[in-house]
Amino acid sequence: MKNAVPDEILLQVEKPARYIGRETNMVIKDPNAVDIRFAFCFPDVYEVGMSCLGLQILYYFLNRREDTYCERAFAPWMDLEKFMVEENIPAFTLETQSPLKDFDFVGFTLQYELCYTNVLNMLHLAGIPLWAKDRTEEDPIIICGGSCAYNPEPLAAFVDVFYLGEGEVLYDQMLERYKQYKKAGKTKAEYLESLLDWDGLYLPKYYDVSYHPDGTICAVTPNHPKARPVIKKVVVTDMDQVFYPEKQLVPLMDVIHNRVTLELFRGCIRGCRFCQAGFVYRPVREKTVPTLLRQAESLVATSGHEEISLISLATSDYRCFSQLADGLLQRFSKDEVSLSLPSLRIDAFSLDLMQKVQEVRKSSLTFAAEAGSQRLRDVINKNITEEDIKRGCAMAFRGGWNKVKLYFMLGLPTETAEDLKAIGDLTEQIVGEYFALPKQERPRALTVTASASCFVPKPFTPFQWDAQQTYEEFEERAQLAKKSIQSKQVRFTYHNTKMSSLEGVLARGDRRVAQVIYGAWKRGCRFDSWGEWFFWDKWMEAFAEAGLTVEFYANRQRPYDEVLPWDHISVGVSRRFLQNEREKALRAETTPNCRESCSYCGAKCFGGGVCYE
Repeated sequence: MKNAVPDEILLQVEKPARYIGRETNMVIKDPNAVDIRFAFCFPDVYEVGMSCLGLQILYYFLNRREDTYCERAFAPWMDLEKFMVEENIPAFTLETQSPLKDFDFVGFTLQYELCYTNVLNMLHLAGIPLWAKDRTEEDPIIICGGSCAYNPEPLAAFVDVFYLGEGEVLYDQMLERYKQYKKAGKTKAEYLESLLDWDGLYLPKYYDVSYHPDGTICAVTPNHPKARPVIKKVVVTDMDQVFYPEKQLVPLMDVIHNRVTLELFRGCIRGCRFCQAGFVYRPVREKTVPTLLRQAESLVATSGHEEISLISLATSDYRCFSQLADGLLQRFSKDEVSLSLPSLRIDAFSLDLMQKVQEVRKSSLTFAAEAGSQRLRDVINKNITEEDIKRGCAMAFRGGWNKVKLYFMLGLPTETAEDLKAIGDLTEQIVGEYFALPKQERPRALTVTASASCFVPKPFTPFQWDAQQTYEEFEERAQLAKKSIQSKQVRFTYHNTKMSSLEGVLARGDRRVAQVIYGAWKRGCRFDSWGEWFFWDKWMEAFAEAGLTVEFYANRQRPYDEVLPWDHISVGVSRRFLQNEREKALRAETTPNCRESCSYCGAKCFGGGVCYE
């Protein structure tokens, strides 16, 4: 196989391994011997995309079909892009180094709003018309999925199909129909129209949006008799029976998460009011321990990785965690294969759990406290107390850990100066727990990192109606939190406030925001989530050119009766439930988790999971 990029160019770019494929477990097929070619595109660099569990699952799910070849493409870094433009090298896939334009489907996973300009840039580099209305029979069908697809409107003008929900449900039926239509000589337009038969698929061309004089949405109206007024996401109900790859792609270079990824369950029981994933991925559906042990055995054997990452939204909520950890350690500890967890809830945390998870090698522990004060934790329904946090950290310190990371959020609804100062108080108490240990039990210096992100109201959360702070207000709050921290053992960091402000626009934007994204891309914006390539001024020029403002989309409180850009999408959770949760937030009242008591959010409509246990 010849590289799309000549060797003399690869030798001049950073990390050439990003572009050559040839990894262990890469699927090899004859592209001329299949009926369907599907390019799975990740709109960020290789090392970010290769750490995405969704990519690994769908790559092997689609490639298990003999009639389909799924290949991967990633956004080229700036150095290679320059050569691609100069040498007229079109965007290509890793498996066969083929131009994206040669594929039947070009699919993007949308994991983060600040990747939207990269979607446009990859289409441009591929020679595919950016605007859906400009594409012909010769162009691929552009399909987008992932968490950001639940508000599809900012990208609606560029995309043919949005897939809403879990890919294992519909892709087989979609590809079977495509193959039939292709063999029958039917057009892509006829195929797209046929997709209106199914829930879970949103085709923007079949919906018109009208606006009030003040710029708010009047209505989203279907313009085709088969187009559904509301499109409902699709979910897997049996996690033991659903496809999961027996192997993973093993990169030839370091990536962000270079390890076996074991998915314990989907969904979350907690209902933190700021967390979009906790609502759009409902209900919780678990795998059994025998299934997980079997999958771990296969993944470790075929990858050679020395770490198993136990992945879910709140991993320590897995009901059989102790049994699973015992089984994994019994099988793998002799081979020095360790277990790792993402950030933990301190209330579901125990010394026994810590010791089990990191028997082989200790790393830092990460806890999501989210807010400094108990009042604000109750507002966001975090359902942990200050005592839980202190006790959890003390247990960690007694267990031999001396590095702790704490996550906080700035600008949460109802936040006051006292809430921000409480971040300093809480970190001070955590440091105190460490120094309360006998000196012989703390041989190493303590490091506490308090990391703060800026609150971004997201669709399908109780805070979807709330105003976001301006970037200037975020800066003020960050400085107030920083000043509250007195201990030299605590390091405080916070996220780029202008990036968070832009994320707030793109998260709750409507169709008109497409002009802003296009305007920013035209001005050279891409890799907006990378600090050195984030150009706020260019985005502001794009807003001005489109006649739109950040304030309208990010910093404005919405009334409950306003039509939101995503109201024609259903994730199963009812609008009434979200409104009730917001009212409870304003009263600082908490809601129990799904296993303590059902709150009738609406997710029972999917017919499985925790709702029926």
